[in-house]
Amino acid sequence: MTKYGFAINLHRCIGCRTCTISCKMENLSPEGVQRIRVLNPEDEVIYDRPKGTYPKLTMTWTPVPCQHCETPPCVIVCPVAATEKRPDGIVTIDKEKCTGCRSCVTACPYGARQFDPEALKADKCTLCLHRLDAGLEKTVCQMSCPGRAIVVGDSEDDTSELARIIRENKTSLLFEEEGTGPQVYYWDSVKG
Repeated sequence: MTKYGFAINLHRCIGCRTCTISCKMENLSPEGVQRIRVLNPEDEVIYDRPKGTYPKLTMTWTPVPCQHCETPPCVIVCPVAATEKRPDGIVTIDKEKCTGCRSCVTACPYGARQFDPEALKADKCTLCLHRLDAGLEKTVCQMSCPGRAIVVGDSEDDTSELARIIRENKTSLLFEEEGTGPQVYYWDSVKG
């Protein structure tokens, strides 16, 4: 069975936020809503804040889309069942059912859910399900990333690039201790 997820190479991410902008363009997200945020080491969306002392400065960035959790807390708290988990692992919001109560926004430990002030509904990364359902293999963030840091695929398909990355590299999950089972695998191609 298909189980979609992300692998994000932190060594390749340069913090350019092309993923954020291309996602906004693809999904016509309103101002202030970011379906994929790129955070600095202080978990802020601020540019150019290096760590270290000159000349040994480093800059690291962490793209944070919806984690499409195995046990998504956003599904449990939705009072109108507007948030669901598809059999392929994609967590969705039915905008017709959503009342804009923001319970899911509060429940998400990743800050991946946002409130759309124009639609008065919750909003989040859909893993470009409109593209995947149409048979297109790549999400917009994956296609647009200049550093090729983002890979989307089926973790259950041993031949997929995502499964290979997970199998061959040391990966980490955000807030694994929350027990949500996030499906975004972070790794560093230099550190192994």
